Amino acid sequence: MSETIISICLGIGLAASVGFRVFVPLFALSLTAYLGGWELNESWQWIGSLSALIVLGVATVVEICAYYIPYVDNLLDSVAIPLAAIAGTAVMVSTVADLSPVVTWALAIIAGGGTAAAVAGTSGAARLTSTATTGGVANPVVSTVETGTAVVMSAISIVFPVIAIFLVIIIVAVIFRFYKKFKSRKA
Repeated sequence: MSETIISICLGIGLAASVGFRVFVPLFALSLTAYLGGWELNESWQWIGSLSALIVLGVATVVEICAYYIPYVDNLLDSVAIPLAAIAGTAVMVSTVADLSPVVTWALAIIAGGGTAAAVAGTSGAARLTSTATTGGVANPVVSTVETGTAVVMSAISIVFPVIAIFLVIIIVAVIFRFYKKFKSRKA
């Protein structure tokens, strides 16, 4: 049972990280699986292959670089939310162990996809606000913070999955505060 709880914590932590950068946590999971640090579900073992590692590594570098191009970053945010929900679900499904398929998929869609979409949506709103208030000048700072958070969350999720859950709770609380503040300003 403890392996199941750890796998759920890992999945949720990586899903939150997906909300900041879609490919960083996927690459981290691929690298970890490739090095034998985490056993993926049977149908998701391809993520730990050398070819997946290379493809996800290249995608990670391209994604990170693209977020430093003004206005391209906003365009990426428009596709990142649905991609984050899909990737968050996939990360959760690939890591969860010892649960029935129905429970695994329900948990993956709600906890994995929901967490990733919420983080990605707030991240996109922050970038849009940055673009509107600074003409995009501050967007590289926002991109650096997001990338750094994705890297740190991915690493903590893999090394200390239970601690990652607490960080996800903090991130969700910050998102909720940001959302309330944004809504009150709009009104």
